[in-house]
Amino acid sequence: MAKENTGQHQQTEARRKKLTLVLGVSGLCILFYVLGAWQNNNVPASYSKMGCETKSNPSSSTSSSSSESLDFKSHNQDEFKETNQTIKYFEPCDLSLSEYTPCEDRQRGRKFDRNMMKYRERHCPSKDELLYCLIPPPPNYKIPFKWPQSRDYAWYGNIPHKELSVEKAVQNWIQVEGDRFRFPGGGTMFPRGADAYIDDIARLIPLTNGGIRTAIDTGCGVASFGAYLLKRDIMAVSFAPRDTHEAQVQFALERGVPAIIGIMGSRRLPYPARAFDLAHCSRCLIPWFKNDGLYLMEVDRVLRPGGYWILSGPPINWKQYWRGWERTEEDLKQEQDSIEDVAKSLCWKKVIEKGDLSIWQKPINHIECKKLKQNNKSPPICSSSDNADSAWYKDLEPCVTPLPNTNNPEESAGGALEDWPDRAFAVPPRIIRGTIQDINTEMFREDNEVWKERIAHYKKIVPELSRGRFRNIMDMNAYLGGFAASMLKYPSWVMNVVPVHAEKQTLGVIYERGLIGTYQDWCEGFSTYPRTYDMIHAGGLFTLYDNRCDLTLILLEMDRILRPEGTVVLRDNVEMLTKVEKIAKRMKWNTQIVDHEKGPYNPEKILVAVKTYWTGQPSNNSNNK
Repeated sequence: MAKENTGQHQQTEARRKKLTLVLGVSGLCILFYVLGAWQNNNVPASYSKMGCETKSNPSSSTSSSSSESLDFKSHNQDEFKETNQTIKYFEPCDLSLSEYTPCEDRQRGRKFDRNMMKYRERHCPSKDELLYCLIPPPPNYKIPFKWPQSRDYAWYGNIPHKELSVEKAVQNWIQVEGDRFRFPGGGTMFPRGADAYIDDIARLIPLTNGGIRTAIDTGCGVASFGAYLLKRDIMAVSFAPRDTHEAQVQFALERGVPAIIGIMGSRRLPYPARAFDLAHCSRCLIPWFKNDGLYLMEVDRVLRPGGYWILSGPPINWKQYWRGWERTEEDLKQEQDSIEDVAKSLCWKKVIEKGDLSIWQKPINHIECKKLKQNNKSPPICSSSDNADSAWYKDLEPCVTPLPNTNNPEESAGGALEDWPDRAFAVPPRIIRGTIQDINTEMFREDNEVWKERIAHYKKIVPELSRGRFRNIMDMNAYLGGFAASMLKYPSWVMNVVPVHAEKQTLGVIYERGLIGTYQDWCEGFSTYPRTYDMIHAGGLFTLYDNRCDLTLILLEMDRILRPEGTVVLRDNVEMLTKVEKIAKRMKWNTQIVDHEKGPYNPEKILVAVKTYWTGQPSNNSNNK
């Protein structure tokens, strides 16, 4: 009888334990479901007007669409424990800093030498000048017009400066029409418009056969020359200083045209050797004849073998214009003679001078040039030990950058390039020649295939990528330019940035693909105005800079560059992205971490963030530090 009671007791105990286990598991399932639902309510509602404390945007016509629901967060419960109430948000900077450019601050620049325009070069803030606040958009800011309408129109409230419309009224740079600017396409030396001016150039050199793809426009104004080259499949980097011509580079980028703040001063331009098929100056006010032709030597460095230099404006056609230019005939003739002498000393050939245009061409190799330099060594050919691609804070040198050696007079030094558009996916000569260590043809082709898969994945998690939502895009760690090349099918352009700390210095390869870019140290500010990019992409950037500088400052710089409702896509390991996400939330970005295109078991993840729409308000208080 005792054994029977003991058996019944054990069965009852077993049922109780089983019931407890079932209830416990069910409770945990319900708890995780509620937590997952709560987290999914805190991911970005992609590209619609979102976020607390945001102001509605009257101009945005973008429809709301959600990115694909990829449940990465539910498997990483330890990554974020804060609620919206515990996040310490960054404060907005004072409205007076709405157009703040950290390394081109005019007040700081006045402390430097005016010789060779050093005071307008990059001079970044000291540690105690760094800002830990969000650069505010102006009170009436609206989302810019979409391309191609943006080429011709911009909202006045986004760049509230009428100076150029008055100063350059006769030259048709820019006009104010109610609440917007209109860009008629005019310029100082092309009163009939940039389109007609480019047609004039095309009658003198083969401009549209695919041989010319990359261009640099020095002293660009509002970049109408670059804007109208785009319809001819020519990508120009337009640059101008932050000077008395208020916001000219800002206008260019607002139009959706590639541009960067820069100046021909005492340092090399931030581009590799042999980068551009064409260089252009239309009354750019650069004293080409001074300093023994040092500035033309820099143009020669960045020009490809066989590349063209186009000059219009003083002193070209001085016999017709000397009275209007308020200079003497002797002065203008002497200036042109000096330019001709420098061009000859660089072994350039003068192609033609017709009307307001004068065009020179760089030789395809230095076989004949070396012979000439035996008799006339001024300027000498630079030392072969000098890295011609090195251009970050590197002083100009009074010498001719040597071209790669060749024994064939008909061969293009460094290797011939394919015509555009084949150039984008052809193996670049620098890789064929083995000048980029540890990168070969097979790796280049594999990288192209990787980016096909990545872009297909991005289109799922960022649907607007393929809908023309993003015009100005930056890749902060571009490597071989695979992201930019994969984006060529869309109405966008990519500024490919190669960090100076990157193990592989690949900017020369990027230019050989017919793409554009620049060098940059991301511990410093980028040479652009606030709110000039629609999308920012970066792979492995924060791991690269983790022990170099404050990651918070890099993210605040990204926020400065990014337009309201702009998108950020970051690739990195999950630990780094978790750290970045916490800072991003303090900037009022809406964020989501999703899986790698290969699936959840890949240690690299993707962070997608959207900057919320808000504008600055006039205030007497300043809270910048």
